Amino acid sequence: MFTGIIEAVGTVRSATPDRDNRVFEISSPFSPKPGESIAVDGVCLTVRKVSPGGFLADAVAETVALTTLKLRRRGDPVNLERALLPTDRMGGHIVSGHIDETGKVLNIRTLPGSHRFEFGVSPEGSRFVVSKGSIAIDGISLTVAEAKGQRVFVNIVPFTVQNTTLKLRRIGDDVNIEFDVIGKYVARMMPGQRMRSSD
Repeated sequence: MFTGIIEAVGTVRSATPDRDNRVFEISSPFSPKPGESIAVDGVCLTVRKVSPGGFLADAVAETVALTTLKLRRRGDPVNLERALLPTDRMGGHIVSGHIDETGKVLNIRTLPGSHRFEFGVSPEGSRFVVSKGSIAIDGISLTVAEAKGQRVFVNIVPFTVQNTTLKLRRIGDDVNIEFDVIGKYVARMMPGQRMRSSD
């Protein structure tokens, strides 16, 4: 489990095919242990091996297909977060690392003291978005400022933009989206409601 508070921005050193899967080597300022869970752009991956200044992790075919990992190449920056410890502060919200879908950056505006991002989500996904609720974009815990149909608006402080990959996002870019887990569990209990995720 994660909180959506990004610890560092790493760099993809390599993305190597392994049958239908991909093996990522990622630079990191912290040294994880083999078997540890790391959220990479919000995708929960298991560390296979530690390398000097980084780590290797496998992404299975379904995870690659359902997330922006299929787009990641050598040199690409990625958001990194280690799994939550029981003694950690809960600074963001509960994030599982299981991506529900990819969306697109529709608009970016610079406002006094903040940046307003507009993201597009699917009709199914829009049911899980509520104003003032939580959403994770590329693993970043964000508060929904406004929701209009399939459009999600968030106001982001400069610190978050500058210390995550949001500073590199442009209109038309794909992003990983994980909807609020509480909303998804409520939906699961409703007859006939199902969601597909990267797990």
